[in-house]
Amino acid sequence: MTKSGQERKNIQPGIEVDIVLKQDQRTGKTTRGIVKDLLTKSPHHPHGIKVRLQDGQVGRVKAIIKNS
Repeated sequence: MTKSGQERKNIQPGIEVDIVLKQDQRTGKTTRGIVKDLLTKSPHHPHGIKVRLQDGQVGRVKAIIKNS
């Protein structure tokens, strides 16, 4: 994990990230995928920027794996 998933400026479509889905928030289980859309409008969010992956799943970014 290099940059924070809490900062919108670190995330753009096409990068690989680990997200926590809404139903996994209690367990903290992460799902890996490629960002399609950024859903959080603010520049910072304490729980992670909300994104939609290319497969349609929505969750908050916990870790940035690599930039494209």
